[in-house]
Amino acid sequence: MSEPVTYEQHDSILLITVDNPPVNALSASVRKGLTNAFDAAEQEPSVKAVVLRCEGRTFIAGADITEFGKPMQPPALPEVLAQLDTLSKPVVAALHGTPLGGGFETALACHYRIAEASARVGLPEVKLGLLPGAGGTQRLPRLIGVKEALDVIVSGRQVAAPDAMSLGAIDRIAEGDLTEQALAYARELVDASAHLRRCSEMQADTVELESGFFDTYRAQIAKKQRGLEAPQVCIEAIEMATRLPFAEGLKKERELFLERLSSAESAALRHVFFAERQAPVVADLPRDTPKREIRRVGIIGAGTMGSGIAINFLNAGIPVTLLEMKGEALERGINTIQAYYDDRKAKGRISEQKADACFAQLTGTLDYADFGDVDLVIEAVFENMAVKHDVFARLDDVCKPGAILATNTSYLDVNQIAEATSRPQDVLGLHFFSPAHVMRLLEVVRGDKTADDVLATAMKLLGTIGKVGVISGVCDGFIGNRMLKGYGREAGILLMEGASPAQIDAAMSRFGMAMGPMTMGDLAGLDIGYRVREERRQRGEAVSPTDGAVADRLVEQGRLGQKSGMGYYRYEPGSRKPLPDPEVEAIIAQAAKDLGIERRDISEEEILPRLIYPLINEAAKILEESIAQRPSDIDVVWINGYGFPTYRGGPMHYADSIGLASILDTIKQYQQRYGDIWQPAPLLERLVNEGKCFADL
Repeated sequence: MSEPVTYEQHDSILLITVDNPPVNALSASVRKGLTNAFDAAEQEPSVKAVVLRCEGRTFIAGADITEFGKPMQPPALPEVLAQLDTLSKPVVAALHGTPLGGGFETALACHYRIAEASARVGLPEVKLGLLPGAGGTQRLPRLIGVKEALDVIVSGRQVAAPDAMSLGAIDRIAEGDLTEQALAYARELVDASAHLRRCSEMQADTVELESGFFDTYRAQIAKKQRGLEAPQVCIEAIEMATRLPFAEGLKKERELFLERLSSAESAALRHVFFAERQAPVVADLPRDTPKREIRRVGIIGAGTMGSGIAINFLNAGIPVTLLEMKGEALERGINTIQAYYDDRKAKGRISEQKADACFAQLTGTLDYADFGDVDLVIEAVFENMAVKHDVFARLDDVCKPGAILATNTSYLDVNQIAEATSRPQDVLGLHFFSPAHVMRLLEVVRGDKTADDVLATAMKLLGTIGKVGVISGVCDGFIGNRMLKGYGREAGILLMEGASPAQIDAAMSRFGMAMGPMTMGDLAGLDIGYRVREERRQRGEAVSPTDGAVADRLVEQGRLGQKSGMGYYRYEPGSRKPLPDPEVEAIIAQAAKDLGIERRDISEEEILPRLIYPLINEAAKILEESIAQRPSDIDVVWINGYGFPTYRGGPMHYADSIGLASILDTIKQYQQRYGDIWQPAPLLERLVNEGKCFADL
């Protein structure tokens, strides 16, 4: 195996090359190789300057995060960068791709930086619950200024090379071959006897900082990034750069980094990082499974969901044919899409040329025959099996052989939908979440007869349209909505037992949910769940009297949620702020009386397990039935589709963190009180008996 770090001399310049595919991560072997190369540069009198470059698609893209949580193999990165910083000869970093995290910290320890225009730099450690741990919080504010460094580090955002040059983080943009340009730059520095511009010798300027700046900034970030600890620690470290000598600030940064590395928040965020990358991998689908080409997409339904789905594909440069049954509905959908692009242009988020090019790819139609040349059709029509059957029978008649037929159903049986066609192998579920052009999650529902190449094509498409995808088997509600049923059930029962909508929402908000169940219900529309329950009753399915008891009464009184100005809350015209409504309290009290439920005081300590533990219990059943491939997929679903706090890692990771035995004990207590709606999942009982957790599966 070749060495990951090599070096060769070009006249008076030592060219050091890192070649550690796929992203040149700073593994122990790379760190050791760099120290050897720096030693060689220092010891060779004929070497007057150094260029540090990388092979492959990127400069060092960061630390090797697979080493996190394991004993650190020497040399540690701060030691390597201290050696680099103190070299007596100028070092030029040649940047391309995405020098992030430890990669950008390495570049900052160099004395000069040149980059390809397409490069993007950043310090994203905050997104893993960490802070830069190899000098990033001490060097960057000294180099570009405190406010600018705070923006880059606390957000974790990537900065395009031209913008980084404007900030002062990059010295030149390469025009032509990067390595040749970097070597030429190094020769210029030698010829000019340029000084060694070390960030460690600069001062972090505080002249422009108003009194109380850091306290004000902390408060702003606490409000913006609610519940997260790492951003506050990043601010603390950057403030140290303004108060302490470089060496002391570096020591403080390292202490904070090691503390964060062992924190629950970082463990959760790293779990999510790996979970999202694992989710698209289908266990029984070979990597070389052929994919079908998707050149044009058809979408049925131009409402909120259909329009949002269309925007995903238009943004990806894929032409869309949008179908509606009536001209007015089609016009509304097209106008919705046009308004989206107009808004993006007005806010400067997209150029007029790009927006016009995207919108030009949209074609509206009232005729199914216009789907004859599409490669993928997604229906987003009313949630009714008879309606779905009619749609898919029509598609079967007009779509070409090999076209993929997808349903956006939230609950219905994909296998039954496929039966309406003569090609069930081409049918699958693509469950988008509303608003479809904003929400990252896409549940890919695999029917019993879905062909492997259809599934492989769908999984590839995820990246094209910027979605995080999770495979689900067929069941009522798939992964996310099936779990949501118990969550909503308990919220409704808690209302009747004595909790208020605001009390329940506040408890879940403090837990970290993006919004509480009552606010979420009002936003989505209470009539959606009402229709689902009515259809179940019509199909002869058993529906508990407590299931939707309050929500159904609200709907029957015209309280549909935000869209009608009242639901669990009331809303002033033009406002989305939920306001308590005494009428709702009366409706809840009457529902409780009708069902013989005695009302009492409910504590926040009771609300949390009553809502979260049904999620965990149902998820265990979903795993046991192989509806989900792995526990981490369930975490991905709930974080990206339902607002579960990322810093808790998702319901499965959260369950492991608090202990399955404790959860099972509480579930059994509720089973004694409420009956078999709290029946423990067999998998949960087995894991507890075996002393295991979900992560062991």
